[in-house]
Amino acid sequence: MLSLNKSRLGVVAILVILQGCSTPTNQLLSTQAERIEVRLDATMDVSSCIWKGEVTGSEGRWYSSIFYGNDALARGALNDIKNQTNQLEADTVLLLSPLDFQTSVTLIGSAYQCKK
Repeated sequence: MLSLNKSRLGVVAILVILQGCSTPTNQLLSTQAERIEVRLDATMDVSSCIWKGEVTGSEGRWYSSIFYGNDALARGALNDIKNQTNQLEADTVLLLSPLDFQTSVTLIGSAYQCKK
């Protein structure tokens, strides 16, 4: 009986440690990043925009879904892609189809400077 309680205690300790490691880490780093426009429509006309580069936003690890829902992981991936877009001095991201995994979220897109 005592060894069973120690086993349970060990499992609980491991889960607590993993939760601390799985907190969504990507936060918006600036007010400019908050203003990034994220688009998912293929009809967006980028002919008057300047292409700045490819960006990839990601959040989550193999154990993240134990502690966080897909919405928290998606928000972290979105924050990551906005921060990268801001670093490229772009103001708009045209997303490709999201790569949705059960345990993480990855967004891939093209960053553009569209606003004058």
